[in-house]
Amino acid sequence: MIIKFSPQRRDDVLKVSKRGDVITLNGERFDFREIPEGALLPSSAVDCEFVIGDITRKNGDLILTLLLPCGQGATAAANFPADIVSPPDGNVSLPQ
Repeated sequence: MIIKFSPQRRDDVLKVSKRGDVITLNGERFDFREIPEGALLPSSAVDCEFVIGDITRKNGDLILTLLLPCGQGATAAANFPADIVSPPDGNVSLPQ
């Protein structure tokens, strides 16, 4: 899994966890196991304001883009976040 981010100035919170190709965003579970290699699932097909880019699978990796809320005091790491590549199952540490 590769998680990309699009930071936005917002004061809400995003909590992310994953197990395989199942990702949980603020307690809501999204199962992307059925997306085959080379397929594209438009973000409009996912009813979640934090999924803002199309979801694809390339070279076996699920790739998705999430909105990353950044508060007023956000660090450079949050304002210019690096992709998270192959995060382990469990809670995903997001740039603060």
